[in-house]
Amino acid sequence: MYISFVSGKGGTGKTIISTSFALSIEKGNYFDLDVEEPNGYIFLKPDIEKVEDFNLPFPEINESICTFCKKCEEVCAYNAISIIPPIKKALVFDDLCHSCGACSYVCPVDKALVEVDKRIGEVRVGKAGELRFVEGRLDIGQASGVPLISGIIKNYLNKDELNIVDSPPGSSCPVVESIKRSDFIIIVTEPTPFGLSDMSLIVDVVLDMKKKLGVIVNKASDNISELESYLKEKGIPILMKVPYKIEIQENYSKGIPLIETLPEFKEKFINLYEKLKNE
Repeated sequence: MYISFVSGKGGTGKTIISTSFALSIEKGNYFDLDVEEPNGYIFLKPDIEKVEDFNLPFPEINESICTFCKKCEEVCAYNAISIIPPIKKALVFDDLCHSCGACSYVCPVDKALVEVDKRIGEVRVGKAGELRFVEGRLDIGQASGVPLISGIIKNYLNKDELNIVDSPPGSSCPVVESIKRSDFIIIVTEPTPFGLSDMSLIVDVVLDMKKKLGVIVNKASDNISELESYLKEKGIPILMKVPYKIEIQENYSKGIPLIETLPEFKEKFINLYEKLKNE
């Protein structure tokens, strides 16, 4: 089973909820795919067993044998290559390149254009108790985390086990890449105007993808009627409410999981998992 935790915005408590869910179930794989700022390790405290570079192939053009025919430029859908025949110059813009390989496929001159692996980030793999822990870290300055997220899912996902995914915040391409294989999506939100506004964006994305979903309300107060009305209108169930308590925030800042602050939530997360298995 593939369960993704998402949020329409940062700061809703997605990571403290996803890590406590994983610590309650105590099995399977935990993926931190918030590759621009992963922090699941703070709560899971895994023992890292290996760290691997994540590389992508980027084109390099040998101007000494290039005929400047512009076929590579013409085939590139992302305008990542610019060929300037008058001055015999070939430019490659790595930030625009999607490593699709089309340019090397159409190049008519042997070894005029070759693909060279370049690092864009790293993957850290370890254990947190019985949990397998996999984390992506995008290198500073990289334009997109989508290739790293896609690569982790392709190479490390175990289809025969439970996979718990902490997705990036928001509702953009990295989020879509992290959830498109999900069996169930849990949206973690907060009962504020900003929380409701940004949650509505990720709700639209998930509904458009025709995925099963539910909501966990974090920092819940007594009055969440506006949020409840929106979810009722959309036909989306509230799976759980986590109360607003200052001790949760204090322990969060110390890297203490929710289920250590409020031990009763361990059973609630276990019951939620059993319910999702039968969905």
